[in-house]
Formats: sequence, structure tokens, C-alpha cells
Amino acid sequence: MLRNTNDLIGCTIRATDGDLGSVTTFFFDDERWAIRYVVVDTGNWLPGRKVLISPVSIRNANWTDRALEVALTRDQVKGSPDIDTQRPVSRQHESQYAAYYGYPYYWGGAGLWGAGAYPGSLARVQMASAIAEEQARRTERPEDSHLRSVEVVTGYHIHATDGEIGHVEHFLVDDASWAIQYIVVDTSNWWSGRRVLVAPSWIRDVSWDNSTVSVNLTRDAVKNSPEYDPVREVSRQYEESLYSHYGHAGYWVGDRQVKPIDAPIGHL
Repeated sequence: MLRNTNDLIGCTIRATDGDLGSVTTFFFDDERWAIRYVVVDTGNWLPGRKVLISPVSIRNANWTDRALEVALTRDQVKGSPDIDTQRPVSRQHESQYAAYYGYPYYWGGAGLWGAGAYPGSLARVQMASAIAEEQARRTERPEDSHLRSVEVVTGYHIHATDGEIGHVEHFLVDDASWAIQYIVVDTSNWWSGRRVLVAPSWIRDVSWDNSTVSVNLTRDAVKNSPEYDPVREVSRQYEESLYSHYGHAGYWVGDRQVKPIDAPIGHL
């Protein structure tokens, strides 16, 4: 099911022996477009400290209580590496984080999470070999992290192939894979009160310096796309109509292009 990141802000993160704090924002990977870490404000428990929680540790989501239950103890989290969540998270910090918790690296594999599509596919028994392989690879070609804050990207301007269409309002995330399936675009400056969805695969370029997201879609195509209703759950029927409108097969059947309704300049 798709969840609005705005609705997840404030959710309680619950360890096996007590609450850790509440969700303040998320870090996502701008290559695979997946949530990699939940940023948690530990409040009075660890005053002045924020910690990262990986979806790998989430064992249950209690949406009624707005709580995410994790397979961690409070002591484990308390002893985790300090990370300044106000600054970009480096790959070195991620490696230290993974080593501390005994998680394999999510990057480098063919899947969204290592070799698989879900956080649970990162088997702990693979950790030793994963670390050795990654360390050997990094000595040959150091690699930067591709993490971005959802909070920072919110408000970025969205540019179609022929002009601006709106700004990033929030994100829709699959609550099983933690993949960002859609960016919610507020087009109210052009078409009053209208919101539309854009899939990451339709993005041509993101300029972090200029705070813009460029998409391979025309303004008319966006204007005439199925309107997103934030009050209603996104159904598969709606997704099928959305992908058909833009001339692409859905992510659930593979990334195959079908006959487009207009001529976007390409497909990533």
C-alpha cells in the first residue's frame, strides 16, 4: 500500500523494550528512489539527539496507533554511531551504521535492497562477505552516497519539457519495499487546486543546486493526466490509467514503453 510521507511524520518508533521517539523526516536514495533511513527525534530519552533507523529493522507497522515497531533495543540505538542529520550522510557513515547493526549494504546489488526488492532480503548472514567485497571495491573507486532529505526536496520546482508545472508537495511510498513510487506535484499556480502524480522513472534530471526537478513530460500531458485525490487510496485501476495516459507500462509489469499519447522526449 502507498503511504504519504507527510502522514508518517510524527509516527512513534517502538523498540522491543520501549519507545525510541518520533519520525521527523526521511533520507532517500536519489538513484533508486527508495527510503533508506527514518530520522527519529529521541526527545527526552536522548535529549538533543536524532538517530537513523533503517527499514531493514522494521518488523511491523501499526497504522492504527501510528507506530513502527523495530527489532532493536533501546540500548542498541543508544550505542549507534552519531550522525549529524543536518548534513549529508556520507557512504562512510552508512558503512559504519551497517557494520554496527550487522546489516549488509543495500547498494551495489541488482535489486532495490541488495539482491532483493524488500528490506528483509538483506540477510544478516551475508554481512561479512558484503563488507569485504565493498571495502575492496571502494579502495579502487570511492563512491559518494546518494542520500537526500525528503524535507529538503519538498518545495522543489517541477519543470516539464516546455515549462514549469508546479512544485513537489510530498511523496508516496510503498510501505513494503519503501520505494518512492510517486512524487505528488501541486500545480495550483497553474491549475487551481489540482494535484498530479509523477513517477521517478519519468524524471529526466534533478538539479540540487537550483532546487528543480525536470520531467520527460509536456505541460499539456500533465494538465490532462488523471487527477490525484489525496483523500482516496491510490488504486491499481488509477495507476493503470495514469501509466496508460503517459504511454508507459506500469512498474508492476516491467518498464516497457507502450504507445504514448504525446511525444515525451525520452524515458529513463
